[in-house]
Amino acid sequence: MTFASALSLVAGTAAAASAAPEPPSAAPAAEARVEPVAWTPCNPDPSKPDPGIYDCAVYPVPLDYADPSGEKIGIAMMRRRAGDPSKRIGSLFLNPGGPGGSGYLWATTGRFDPEVQARFDLVGFDPRGVARSNPLKCFTTDEEAAAVFGRQTGVPVTKAEIDGTLAATEDYTDACDRNAGPLIEHMSTENVVRDLDRMRRAVGDKQLTFAGFSYGTLIGATYANMYPDKVRALIIDGNVDPNLRLHNGLEYDRQRAAGFELGLDEYLKRCKTAGAPRCAFGDGDTRAKFDAIRDHLRTSPVTLPNGTQVTLSSFTSQVADALYAQTRQAPLAKSLQALHEVLQQQGAPSLTAPKAADDANTLAVTVPTALREALPETPYSSDDSYYGVNCQDKPYPSNPRVFANLARAWEKDSPTFGRYQAFDAPACATWPAPARDSDRYTGPWNRRTANPVMVIGNLYDPATQYKFAQNMQRQLGSAVLVSVDVIEHCAVGRSKELNKLVTSYLVDKAVPAPGRLLKPDAEAFPPVA
Repeated sequence: MTFASALSLVAGTAAAASAAPEPPSAAPAAEARVEPVAWTPCNPDPSKPDPGIYDCAVYPVPLDYADPSGEKIGIAMMRRRAGDPSKRIGSLFLNPGGPGGSGYLWATTGRFDPEVQARFDLVGFDPRGVARSNPLKCFTTDEEAAAVFGRQTGVPVTKAEIDGTLAATEDYTDACDRNAGPLIEHMSTENVVRDLDRMRRAVGDKQLTFAGFSYGTLIGATYANMYPDKVRALIIDGNVDPNLRLHNGLEYDRQRAAGFELGLDEYLKRCKTAGAPRCAFGDGDTRAKFDAIRDHLRTSPVTLPNGTQVTLSSFTSQVADALYAQTRQAPLAKSLQALHEVLQQQGAPSLTAPKAADDANTLAVTVPTALREALPETPYSSDDSYYGVNCQDKPYPSNPRVFANLARAWEKDSPTFGRYQAFDAPACATWPAPARDSDRYTGPWNRRTANPVMVIGNLYDPATQYKFAQNMQRQLGSAVLVSVDVIEHCAVGRSKELNKLVTSYLVDKAVPAPGRLLKPDAEAFPPVA
């Protein structure tokens, strides 16, 4: 099945026979019957030979769970069949986060040990409104979207930048109001979890086995509390703070900025300890050098020898992006050192550009702030599920100017990321279906699950700081926290020691001992050969 045919099937399932109404959260003794998934063999990468181990489907779920026999939408699913059918345990559902991250191809992930692949069907899916699953679309063409997004500044500082960004953001939410349709009112995590429980029943599993990453940890935590008796094994890696996220969007975002700042500070310390050449930025005072670059960019961009410009927005987005993964951190150090050298040359025109100046070119490219993956053949090739979920889950003030005012305060404590994070969510102020009007799960978070939940947290996770993982473990009714000493977002697949614990937990339901602190397999700045 190709991606295009998956989308066409979504429309074809709209008239499918309705399943019985949803059971209440208390979970009755006898579950309501749902239609089984109709799998069809497919090839994840049609440009390569078909490995013959994958199936795809589009599964119909209610658009509105208050009207379960009404209109249906389709959830695109892919599974990698268990390598050893005779020892198959069930399905392992996967979500990569976002919100808005496509999980469809996560059926092909290599993050898990071979034993997990042998014992489970790996099931990836695009949540409602994402990519292949009836994507939530605020525009009809890419040109319309570019005309709005092109007027936004990622990290606006001047009055003109702030006013222009907020005006464009209101135009964006107006477009969502016009074009997104009824799905925009049903994008909350609670609805995603209801879909997940239907899929769990539809594949024939009595209990859920699930691994959620980043935002996917909120899916896992919500499932654990809506359907506590249906939890077989639930891994949540790179955790949000569920109670804070669902009750105070602004404070949650302020603490996210602090988490990025903690990750950056540790990165600069480890770079200095490694020194050059292991860390190209490691000579001298790494903190002072970094702050000088950032502070310069607050007032004016840096023009590189090739004519491109590094702006505060492009710089901040690239630094944030590199903190997400160890593999990007040594390259970031090269880019920072190159930019530092370019700045050193400014005002000395007789000097030639530093030889490594090209390493700074990456910092001139702004990383997209939202995960968007949609089919390229569509007139509007993105989707708007990032805000579709966030604005329904996280309560925010309805005055967009609040975000501009907070940006000044936040950057005092988080000088690199405070303003960057403050301007992540102004769209939620004027979103057509805000959290205050949505059907969303806000707790309790402490219901005791049939089996304990495995919580994984990195000590210096930038996007979901370690404190969030600690809070998640404390809020859940039955959970154990495993920690990894690394600057990275999420950890499964990055540590053999961790993966052994993950495999034992998934296969045998062996809960790790509390208080484990593990190391990653690789270093950010390995010794130079």
